[in-house]
Amino acid sequence: MRSSALRFAMLASVLLAVPASAQSPRLEGTREEFESKLGYQTGSVSLNQGATIRVPEGFRFIGPEGSQRLLTEAWGNPSGSADGVLGMLVPADVSPLSGAAWGIVITYEEEGWVNDSDAASIDYSKLLADMRGGAEKANEERQKQGFPTITLVGWAEPPRYDAQTHKLYWAKELAFGSERERTLNYNIRILGRHGVLVLNAVASMNQLPMIREKSPQVLAAVDFNEGHRYADYLPGKDKAAAYGVAGLIVGATAAKAGLFKLLWVGLLAFKKLIVAGLIALGAGLKRIFSRELPDPAPSRETAK
Repeated sequence: MRSSALRFAMLASVLLAVPASAQSPRLEGTREEFESKLGYQTGSVSLNQGATIRVPEGFRFIGPEGSQRLLTEAWGNPSGSADGVLGMLVPADVSPLSGAAWGIVITYEEEGWVNDSDAASIDYSKLLADMRGGAEKANEERQKQGFPTITLVGWAEPPRYDAQTHKLYWAKELAFGSERERTLNYNIRILGRHGVLVLNAVASMNQLPMIREKSPQVLAAVDFNEGHRYADYLPGKDKAAAYGVAGLIVGATAAKAGLFKLLWVGLLAFKKLIVAGLIALGAGLKRIFSRELPDPAPSRETAK
């Protein structure tokens, strides 16, 4: 059961969280030197999955290599956890090493063409109730394994699907254990011919108004290229996903296998380490950012 849960966590979403005992990351050199090597880009950028992002005004794009460095070396994720990340969007007016930092992590799930015919008939209140039930049932098992309980507080942003652009977004408010600060799980999905682009915001609940304001820009900025678009799907030739729009919200693998319980049991399977797959624990990030980074590091050896 546990391996299946971890597989789901890897495929369906990226879990961003930090151990309560996490120490400040030890960067080589100054903050400025680290940030200068992230490789900020603007303009039009290819995502190498048949998609293009036109970096919105007020944002900077960081490619795969820079994103891995930021997520692991600066934000405290374990090595290898950012594998598969296509890039990140970060606000241009905020340093990604500051306490006000937030970003949107971009990945891709090549699970096939998602039939959106169920979108208009989904009862999101019932779906939320089912997801809450899955979380509650799993908490007993999570406690046995020494992990904090998870409470799905509710929709921070109810799901909305645009049938013309084949773009979906929603947000969940989560509570982990006894932590006072709530976690924001803001999701954007862009449906294509062979799979889905996954954009997830790494932020805390108090940043929801800002993300809500910026989300239309982000939604409009990312599209599949001709030949890879949703409308380019060839029935009988191209692979079709085993789930619909509701499955994207619940979690693709969980929806496919009926694994509501596994979703929540495996959600933080490494005691709040960041797992590549993207839920942001804003409180955890703040614990990292609230500690001073070495500026500058005395030497390459002592900064390891």
